Amino acid sequence: MTNLIRLPKTQQPYHLLLLFWLLSMISIPILRWTVGDNALRWSSSVSVVLQAATVLTILWQHWGARRVLLVSGILIPASWLVEWIGSSTGYPFGDYYYTDQLVPQIGHVPLLISLAWLMMLPPAWAIACLITEKYSGWLFLFVSGLALTAWDLFLDPQMVGWGFWVWVEQPMLFGGYFGIPWLNFFGWIVSGMFLTWLVTLAISLDALPVEPLLLVYIITWLLETGGLAVLWGLPGPAICGFIGMGTLIVLAYRRLARE
Repeated sequence: MTNLIRLPKTQQPYHLLLLFWLLSMISIPILRWTVGDNALRWSSSVSVVLQAATVLTILWQHWGARRVLLVSGILIPASWLVEWIGSSTGYPFGDYYYTDQLVPQIGHVPLLISLAWLMMLPPAWAIACLITEKYSGWLFLFVSGLALTAWDLFLDPQMVGWGFWVWVEQPMLFGGYFGIPWLNFFGWIVSGMFLTWLVTLAISLDALPVEPLLLVYIITWLLETGGLAVLWGLPGPAICGFIGMGTLIVLAYRRLARE
C-alpha cells in the first residue's frame, strides 16, 4: 500500500493552494472583527472554494483530469440532490432550511454546500482507507460516512450560530446535540455512505493519494478545534469535534505508522 499513498516529493502543486486556504481561514475572524458579521458570508465562501480547489488539485495530481472531473460530476449534483431532499422533506437530516445568507442557490440550496461535500469527502475516504485497509465495501463506506460526520460535530453548531441555516425541528432526547437533532448525524453518515458508493460505482478509489488528503483532514480538525474553542465561543462542539475527528486520525495514523 505504501507505494500507492505517497506523492513524489517533486510533484506537490497543491502546497500553494493549501497556503491560500489556511490564510483564508485565519482571515475569517479578523474580517468579522473589522468589517462585521456580513464578512462571514463571503469570507467563508472563499475558504470553501479554496479548500475544494486544494482537494481537487491533490486528486488531479495523482489521478489525472478525467477521474477528477468524473468524481466532481457525481458529487456536486448528487450532494445538491441530497440537500434539496433533506431541506424539502426533513429526511434524512431532520427539519431545516437554508437562509439567504449563502448565495447563489438552486431550489433554496446554496451551491456552496455541494463544494463543501466535495472538499471533505475525499479526506474522509483517506481516513477510511487507512483504518479499513480497503478502497470499497460496506466497512469502507461506513467509516467514510463516519469520518465526514465527525466534521459536522464542529460544523452544524457553528453554521447555525452564523445564521446560514435554521433547524425547525425541536431536538428531543437531552435537547439534541447543542440544539441540533440527533437524526442529523444519522443522515450525515447515510448520505456520506451513499455519495461514496455512487463514486465507487463509477471509478475505483485505488491509488487514492492518502497522505495529502489526510493532511487536509488534520488541518481542518485543528482549525475547527481552535476556532470554535477560542474565537467563536463554542467550547462544547470544539471538544466533541476534537474527540470525534481526533479519534479517527489516531486510528488512521496507526495504520500509516505500520506502513
